[in-house]
Amino acid sequence: MTDPTDSLALLSPFNIGDLTLKNRVIMAPLTRSRAGVERMPNEIMAEYYAQRAGAGLIISEATVISKQGIGWLNTPGIYSDEQTKAWQQVVEAVHANGTHIFLQLWHCVRASHTSFQENGQLPVSASTVILNEEYIHSY
Repeated sequence: MTDPTDSLALLSPFNIGDLTLKNRVIMAPLTRSRAGVERMPNEIMAEYYAQRAGAGLIISEATVISKQGIGWLNTPGIYSDEQTKAWQQVVEAVHANGTHIFLQLWHCVRASHTSFQENGQLPVSASTVILNEEYIHSY
C-alpha cells in the first residue's frame, strides 16, 4: 500500500474507469466569464486551460447548454454548432499537454433572471419556488 503522506502518489498516473490520468491532480471548475456576449469559447480560454494542463484532469467552467439556461454574464455555451466547434481549440490546447478535459454542463434554471431571457421571459425551471434575490444575477 502506498504511504498516504508520499507526495509522489499525487503525481503518479491514475485510472478513472477506462480513462488514464497522467497524475491525480484535478482542476475544479472555475467560472471565468471570458466568452463574451456570444458565449463563444476563444483563444484566451484556450490559453487559460493550456496553462493549467499540468493537471491530470481539468473540469471546465460552467458551460450553458441552452439559451434558456443562461444565468451568468459571458459564460461559454455549447448550444450552437459554432460554440461546439469553438470548444475544439480549447480541447486541442489541453490535449497537447497530455491532459483530459471534461465540460461542466450548466443550466441555471430558477437561478436565472428575466434579463438573460429572450423577450424578458421567465426562466425555465422545474420549480416554481423563487430564489432569494441575493442569489440572482442580472445584466
